[in-house]
Amino acid sequence: MIIETPAIVLRSIDYHETSKIVTLLTKKQGKIAVIAKGAKRPKSKFAGLLETGNVIDVIYYYKGSRSVQTLSEAEYRIKTFKLRYNFEKMAITSASIEMIYQLLHENEVNEPMYDLGENLLQWLNDTDKNVRNLFPYIQLRLAEIMGVGIHLDVASIKQNKVGLYLNTDSGRVHGNRNESTGLKLNPDQAHYMLLALQGKTGKLLTLLIESDDLKNLIRILDIYLKHHIEGLKDRTSDTIFEQIL
Repeated sequence: MIIETPAIVLRSIDYHETSKIVTLLTKKQGKIAVIAKGAKRPKSKFAGLLETGNVIDVIYYYKGSRSVQTLSEAEYRIKTFKLRYNFEKMAITSASIEMIYQLLHENEVNEPMYDLGENLLQWLNDTDKNVRNLFPYIQLRLAEIMGVGIHLDVASIKQNKVGLYLNTDSGRVHGNRNESTGLKLNPDQAHYMLLALQGKTGKLLTLLIESDDLKNLIRILDIYLKHHIEGLKDRTSDTIFEQIL
């Protein structure tokens, strides 16, 4: 069967002397592995196309009995060259791609996840805004797509006089530490969560939040995601965040 579909390159590794095994998030068939024969040759038609984070249109031969399909054609769908020259954008790209790779099983079709990935990569490439604060928002979006989205307990927040908490069991941001799995949010982290969960995303990028507070918010959201999604591991790309933050 010949499949033609948009795809995001999640991972690319060398295979033998001239080829690559590439993991793609495709819109039509979810996460799949393909072999790109001859991709390492200087004059290959795949040269430059199969780098992690690239958004491409692909044609491959699909056979259900095979774990690795054969890539036939590929071309740029969206050119994201600017990501390679901005350290912060590249760090967010790497962490987001790594999370998407972990969250999806083989051949699991998830169009909202694909759409988030494509839109994120295009926006990151095109924007001139400071993206330093973006990653917790991506974590929240991924949680929503995976069916474990976080919600505001508006009534308890209005009554709160001390601080806000994220409950890892219920997925509620609330004002009462009456649950044993509540993770305390400091005022800046709470402000970030309120803006993000109320859809005020434009204000997130200009929010003044200390580097340690931002890192700890990412850690809190990782704890939440690991609590609900079996097998989710620490990101190897987090060392990049340590440098930019």
